[in-house]
This record gives sequence, C-alpha cells and structure tokens, in this order.
Amino acid sequence: MPGENLTRDEARQRAGLLTVHGYEVALDLRSAIAPPPAEGPRTFRSTTTIRFACAEEGADSFADLIAPHVHSVTLNGEQLRVEEVFDGARIALTGLRAANELTIDAQCAYSRTGEGLHHFLDPEDGEVYLYTQYEPADARRVFANFEQPDLKAPYDVTVTAPASWTVLSNGVQEGEPAPLDDGASALWRFARTRPLSTYITAVVAGPYHYVADTYRRTFEDGSELEVPLGALCRKGLAPHFDPEDIFTVTKQGLDFFHDHFDYPYPFGKYDQAFVPEYNIGAMENPGCVTFREEFVFRGKVTQASYEGRANVILHEMAHMWFGDLVTMEWWDDLWLKESFADFMGAFALVGATRFTNGWITFANRRKSWAYRADQLPSTHPVTADIGDLEDAKLNFDGITYAKGASVLKQLVAYVGQDAFLEGARRYFKRHAWGNTRLKDLLSVLAETSGRDMAGWSEAWLQTAGVNTLTPQLTYDAAGKITELAVLQEAPESHPVLRPHRVAVGLYRCDPARGRLERYARAEADVAGARTAVPELAGAERPDLVLVNDEDLTYCKIRFDEVSLETLRGHLGELTDPLARAVCWSALWNLTRDGLMPARDFIGLVLRFAGQETEIGVLQMLHSQTKLALDMYTASDWRAEGARLLAEGAVTRLRNAEPGSGHQLAWARFLSSVADAATAEQELRLLEGLLAGSARIDGLDVDQELRWTFLEALAAAGAADEGVINAELARDDTASGKRHQVRCLAARPSQAVKAQAWVSVIESDRLSNALVEATISGFDQPGQAELTAPYAPRYFEMLESVWASRSIEIAMAIVRGLFPASQRDQATLDAADAWLAAHPHAAGALRRLVAESRDDLARAVAAQLVDRAA
Repeated sequence: MPGENLTRDEARQRAGLLTVHGYEVALDLRSAIAPPPAEGPRTFRSTTTIRFACAEEGADSFADLIAPHVHSVTLNGEQLRVEEVFDGARIALTGLRAANELTIDAQCAYSRTGEGLHHFLDPEDGEVYLYTQYEPADARRVFANFEQPDLKAPYDVTVTAPASWTVLSNGVQEGEPAPLDDGASALWRFARTRPLSTYITAVVAGPYHYVADTYRRTFEDGSELEVPLGALCRKGLAPHFDPEDIFTVTKQGLDFFHDHFDYPYPFGKYDQAFVPEYNIGAMENPGCVTFREEFVFRGKVTQASYEGRANVILHEMAHMWFGDLVTMEWWDDLWLKESFADFMGAFALVGATRFTNGWITFANRRKSWAYRADQLPSTHPVTADIGDLEDAKLNFDGITYAKGASVLKQLVAYVGQDAFLEGARRYFKRHAWGNTRLKDLLSVLAETSGRDMAGWSEAWLQTAGVNTLTPQLTYDAAGKITELAVLQEAPESHPVLRPHRVAVGLYRCDPARGRLERYARAEADVAGARTAVPELAGAERPDLVLVNDEDLTYCKIRFDEVSLETLRGHLGELTDPLARAVCWSALWNLTRDGLMPARDFIGLVLRFAGQETEIGVLQMLHSQTKLALDMYTASDWRAEGARLLAEGAVTRLRNAEPGSGHQLAWARFLSSVADAATAEQELRLLEGLLAGSARIDGLDVDQELRWTFLEALAAAGAADEGVINAELARDDTASGKRHQVRCLAARPSQAVKAQAWVSVIESDRLSNALVEATISGFDQPGQAELTAPYAPRYFEMLESVWASRSIEIAMAIVRGLFPASQRDQATLDAADAWLAAHPHAAGALRRLVAESRDDLARAVAAQLVDRAA
C-alpha cells in the first residue's frame, strides 16, 4: 500500500516540522459482538482529534491511518475531500498553520493477525475479547496519528463498549462507566496521559476475569506512592490463573526499580493483561501491559516456566523507565529500550525474586539466541541502521535484545555497578518524557564512570559480530603454569577485536569426591589478539581452563585439548551451575560451528544431562539436542541417534524424582524424539500414558501433556483424525483448538500436507495463532519426503505472500515454511537461486530468506563433519 512503509528520512522531516500537543481518541467497540458483515472486514468507529503546531506556516505534511473507510477529514474547520487526501495509509495535509486541529472520523478494521485491534471469539463460551498491539507502527490501524516514536503527546481516550465488559487503557479510569440509552452499552473515560509515543498506547476490552491489588511504597523523604494493580485473563482461563504470584513478582520488581532508579513509577496504575492469540511475549504499554496468555499455565510446568514469566514481567516493568518515560527518537536506537529491559529483567530477577539463578538461564538460553543472530548474514550492530518500518519490524531480534543485554552486562563489569546505575538515574531525570539518541546515554555514563564511553561504544555497539576467546598455556618441568594467555579472534566478515573484562577459572578433578571444582581464578582486561593473565602464572596444572568464567562478557569460548577431554569425561561433576551452563553453551557453539560432530554433542547429553540440576539448562539442552539430531547429524546415523535418545529419555523419565520438573521435562523430551521408525516401544508407552493403561509414578498426565503426547503419536501415524477430534471434545477451548490444528497437520499423509498448505498459503481465513499451529504441524523433521514437493512451491509463493498478507503473517510463513527439513544441497542451491534472481525484492523478505538459508548451510556443513566422525 502506498505510504505504509514510513522511512526514517520522512519521519525526521516530519518531526522537524510538527509538535503534537494532544490527541482525543474515541472508539466505539459495540460492533465487536455484532454478527460479521456479509462482505468485507468487521469494523469499528474511530474518531480522532489531533492538536499540533507546525514550524512553517503553509507547509505540507501527512497523518497516518490504515482503514477501509474514512467518513470525514476536517482540518482547521475545513472538511476535506476524503478521496483526494486519503490513499489508504496516509492523509495528506496541505497549507498547515502555526496551530492546527485535525479530526478524522473513520471505520477501522478489527484484526485477526494480532496487529492493531485484535478480535478474538472464544470458542469455549462465545465471548469476544479485544486488545491492541501496535509496535512498531500499528496504532494507525486503530486511530489516526503521527506514527513515529519522537512525536509524543498526551492522550484523552474514551471507549464505548458493552456495559458488562472490562475496558482498560493507559490512563486511570475516571469514575464509573456512563450507561448509554440503549441500556446495554456504556462509555468509559480515561484520565489524560502524560506524553506517550503512539506505539505504546493501548486498549484492552472484553469480559475479562480481573483481579485487583495495590502496591504501596514509602520513600526515604517520607513521601508515599500508591499504585493500583490489576491482572486479567479470559474467563475460560480463570481456573488456571495465579494472580498472587504475578502480584508478588510485580511488587518485588517495583521495589527493586525504585531502590535503583530513584524515580517513582510515573504512570498511575499498573494493569497486566494476558491476552489470546498474541504474536509476541509481551508489550510495555505504560499502565496497561499486555502478555501472551500462554503465561497462564493450564497444566503443570517446570520452575523454568515460572522464572521465564517473572523475567518477562520485570522486562516489561523496566520499560516503564527505559522506553516509556524516555524513548528513542527512531528505531535505530531500539536498543536504548530493549537491551536495557532485557538486562534489567535478569538483573531484577536475581536481585529481587526467588529466582536467584537467573544469570544461569541468561548465560545458557538468552545468549544462545544472541550468538546465533550475530553469525547470520543479517547481523548488525546493536545500534542498527533502520531505514524504514519494515526494517524496524525485523530488528526485534537476538542482537537488539540478548546481545544488547549481554553487552550491558559487560558494561557493568567495565564501569562498575554503582556508576552504571547512577548513569541511569541521571538519564531518567535529564530526559524524562522526551526522546534520546545513543549520545545522550553515553554522556551520562561517561560522567559517572570516568571511562571512555566513545571507544567502548564503537567497539561494542557500533560493530557487528562475536569474538572467540581461547586459552593458551605453557608449563614448566614441574607441571606448573608458566604463562596463561587469552587469544582473541574475530570473523573475517567483522574483524573487530574488542575489549573484554573476563574471569578465567582453573578447575581440577577430585576423583575421591567425584567433583570438578575451581581452585584458582583471575580477572583480566582482554584487548587485542593476545592477552597474558600473569595472576595465574605458577598455578598447578588444571584439568579445565574456563575463559569467561562467571559469564562476564559476550563472546564464544573455545577449550584447549585437555579441557575438552576433561569435559567429555567429567562435565557432570562440575559443581558450579553457572560454570556448567557456560560449558554447555560453548559445546553447543562448537557443534553449531561444525567443530564438534553432532553425535558427540548428543553423546554428552545422553551421558550428563541426567545430572543437570538447573531445569532451564536441561530444557535448553533438550531443544538443542533435538535440533542436532534433526539437522546436524549424518543421515546414516540419524535413526541410531533417535533410538538412543528415545531410550535415554525413557530411562531418565523413570529415574527422575516423582512429580519433579525434571520428570516433566524428560516426558516432554521423550515425546519430541519418539519416532515411528526407531521408537516403537516408546510410542506404545505414550499411548499407554494417554489411555491410562501405563503409569509412571509422580507423572501427572494433565491436558497440556496429553496434547504433547498426542502430537508425537499423530506425527508417527499412530493417532488419526478421530482420536485427535475426540481429544478436542475433551478440551474444547481456544488452547485445545490450537493443539488440535497442530496435531491434524502433523499426520504423515500427502493429503494432510496439501490441505495444510492450502489453508495457510491460499487462504487468509485462519487467525495468526492457527496459522502458527498449522505451520508447526506441517513441518515435521521426520516427514521430509512428504514435504519435499513444497520446496519449489515455497520459493514460488514468497513475493505474493509478502505483498498480500500482513507482515506478521508473512513473517510467520516465510520463516516457518522454509524447507530446511530437506537438509540437502539442492534446497540450499534453490535458496541461493531465489536470492540471486530477486535482488530487488523487499529487503525484509530477502533478510528472512537469507537467515533461513544460513541455518540450512550450517546444517549441511555440520552433517559432513558428523559423517566424517
């Protein structure tokens, strides 16, 4: 659509021209419960008045709106001809005055793709639930605005909706909803907000189950703060909702950030809505945070799931300061909010909640995402070059989040925690309610730390790629270290050697106690290609040298031969869980980089994963092992690997503590590796557990676990449509429907795959959640022969899908249906041919294809390494 993809240059020009004084937004959502129209999209009335100044009288500009119909556009009292000023995405504004008032009355469309105002009809009870999701630029699907982060303004919001609903926005509700004459509707008014960017405004509406609480804080100066808290979910999820734990983490987080930021929470109230069919994890709308409802756990989950939810709650809370109070000017500096929130989420998790081992999960899980992203052809500096909104959409990636957070962890080690936090405090007070760039943060950190922030920024924020650190040792005749040095390398594509603050740990086996423990440690500032660590000279010969002990910096590490051999025999004896997590991460990087055969990594998991105490690390190992088996092992060993993993999973499942998270994790892992060709007995066990004829002491086969087992059986051809539909009858809910769709698409049938392909590619009737479920079921690694005919069709449909579908759906299709499960050179050649033949395709589309192509290239190379082993 013309004008839909706003560019950075256009945004800068408009920001230099306009100052927005305020919005009045009125939404009428009563149509949400009316029957859908015979033709066209379901719509709602949206009326917006914007008051703004223009720096140049007589100048031209534009407002943003994506809507199927506009009733009227009025500028400074003059009604404009809609057909002349509105192109479907922009409203042309000509002859602006010094002071302007613009009113747009429109019919906007409800969404089924999670963008704008999402409309969800709950199949369980027939109720309608609405919520908004705007980042980076979908507020224009709900109300007319100037859709860029640096044109902040206050908002006055009113919502007309069914009187029985709960309606929330960013502002505090003013009084009780006013009943309307029809007797069934009411009008909600919300207090004027402080200046906000468009992308963090929000509305949540529907018959949500709502629970209230209050946060209270008395500060050292005697002042008091009282914040109303709310937590809500669909009524169908209310029996599973645990608001007490959510409120506990919320209050702990608010205390923590008040202790460290010295700036009281500024948005009046704090609602947290868990909403259906959400595309992302959560969104930091001030005072009205939205989360995906999968954080309401319908069955038993491990403590890693509760830790993950707490981390997300704290991540979004950190945004109230980093992102909402102080906002980046443009998406180039997205890291100013996302990297900080990612770091602060883990920092607060460890410092304020029961999840004191949060940095272990960060080292093993979060950094794994960053290391992968930083080796893709699309890698970019933390401060990225974002030319337009499509680029911005793809920049919510492992670089911006996890690498950025890792870099900030390194920064804290570099400047000291006190200087870092004092810099944050000055940053908030200096730029409250405004917009910033990189230089604004660097200046306060330079003030508080006395360090050269320009040099640090150039090395860490303005260059791409990940360094590799390797120990180099020499010994004297007595076996003591004469020198230990750290060697630093950089990839040819990004040849930057960075300054690293690292800890180097020396570990020794204690055979009598069966332990591998650290006996010496030194910190060092690594710079350049080789850095000596003189503090460790004279130490006894180690069995393991761990560079980046305690995970202070962002790097990949390698092992010397002695250390690697020690890990092969004694990894499970490593007593420090963080050190163990760092080692597992390094071993996975060796596998992914083709330096360790995949079967060796699988062997290490089979030998030592049963001793892993950290449930988050164990579940990450399960995920990596599944990927190693499906993508990185040679085809002639894959069946044997699957058999070994299925047998090992059953053994660990039976030996795990009854009722423990480890038992549940092994049960889920078993279902992921049980294969019709190699795990007949294991599949029979899953059938028995579903039917109740088999039992494992302590394992509660609840509804979520039933669906997990059933998908494995469906993919193996051991559960037909009748069995799957019978399970849906048992769990006739929105969650059950998603599981059913996934299981149906997983069946090993050519007709099933054809139906799944048509439902996703040739139709747009499915919601975002059901598109995701269908793709997940379609792409089964053990069904490469069935999906092979769709490899050429994938490349044929790319441009039409990108042009015709919403960006969320298009991204899901391009990523999810890439034919990586073919695992062959022919598919790699096909990807290369498409990229070569489409140099002018949308940059975001080319990036997605190139990323998937790179993952496949690594898999093909890793298979050669594994075959040679």
